[in-house]
Amino acid sequence: MPEQPLTTLRLKRQDGVLWVSIDVPPVNLMTAQLLLDLDAVAASAESDSDLHVIVVQSANPEFFMAHGDLTFVENPETYAALPIAEETLVGTGPMMRLHERWRRLPQTTIAKVAGLARGGGPEMISSLDLRFAALETAAFGQFETLMGIVPGAGATAHLPRLVGRARALEIVLTGGLIDAATAERWGWVNRALPAAELDAYVDWVALTIANLPEGVRVAATKAIDAADGPLEDALRAEDRYLGETFTPASGELAKAALAAGAHTREVELNLEEVLRANLARNS
Repeated sequence: MPEQPLTTLRLKRQDGVLWVSIDVPPVNLMTAQLLLDLDAVAASAESDSDLHVIVVQSANPEFFMAHGDLTFVENPETYAALPIAEETLVGTGPMMRLHERWRRLPQTTIAKVAGLARGGGPEMISSLDLRFAALETAAFGQFETLMGIVPGAGATAHLPRLVGRARALEIVLTGGLIDAATAERWGWVNRALPAAELDAYVDWVALTIANLPEGVRVAATKAIDAADGPLEDALRAEDRYLGETFTPASGELAKAALAAGAHTREVELNLEEVLRANLARNS
């Protein structure tokens, strides 16, 4: 946890999960102080081996992040000089460096979006690992072209990888809001859930990931990331990480599954819950 006071964030930590709630009334602008506070959280997390998952959410149900603070244009030199992630992606702006620092964190990072996210807001969530949104109230937009500029904190790099080139062009060139259902269909977010179900589902995802057997989360993430390279390299990476996680402890979990009735019709119809119960008993 950061040592200095954080005036724009509320933090809660439990069972290897850190919930980071953005709180910059009235609309969660990405002010200089918010950028500095988010950087402080990331800096602390980089060396925190007991922290496995970080959930970024908002204390404001209407706004995840409105967008960057437009008053930055009045003194761009001061904004450019913000001491944020100074050794990350050297030569780029502070907001892009911040998002890249978050993208590189060893934890699994999750965005939970209940309200509006524009500009730097969706750029930040696009740099995180997982994204979940409230079906009725969340929306996403890159409005920068409507102000005569292009996005500058990761949108044009991340969006084509998430939604494809044509949809990225539609998002950026029209500057329109994309509702949560469309964002889910396009792949910008993992799931759009009813607002009443969002908190419980994201908490379940976060705690499930945080409580996986030691080494499994990291190995699975590295194996999936290897898919960005040649297929043969990705297959060899998967084989290597399987070998690393195939331990006596994982063998005991397999034996426990058999003892609980795995291979029988009754258990196979509900296998995941049996495996979760075994994992809880053996953790």
